[in-house]
Amino acid sequence: MFESVGWGEILVLIVAGLFILGPERLPDAAAWLGRSMRKVRDFASGARQQLKDEMGPEFEEYRKPLEDLRQLRNFDPKRAVTQHLFDGDADPLGLNSINGNGGSEPAKPNGHPAVASPAPEPLKPGEKPPVDPDAT
Repeated sequence: MFESVGWGEILVLIVAGLFILGPERLPDAAAWLGRSMRKVRDFASGARQQLKDEMGPEFEEYRKPLEDLRQLRNFDPKRAVTQHLFDGDADPLGLNSINGNGGSEPAKPNGHPAVASPAPEPLKPGEKPPVDPDAT
């Protein structure tokens, strides 16, 4: 409930309460606030338990879609698209093996190591490079 409230905000509230209520009434106000929060929490957990008892096994059936909606808060579209396109492959382009960060063998998309093709021999002096007419 108060997940976004940090220690700085709590400190500001305590200082504001100290100025508004004064030092003699602040402990009583804090105790009242604690008791009230405990009552609200007990009411909420009691209502949840009562609902669960009355609905029986159907409670989990209705709770599952709500949990799925709660998980959508943490949805990262960029990560989802990347994971879908590359099937969770951490190095889809095989750049880690080129840069020396990964394994010695690049992996195929199906997860099996690729057969290393021999490196092309360097051109001899005066030799023309091969031309692919479809590429130009």
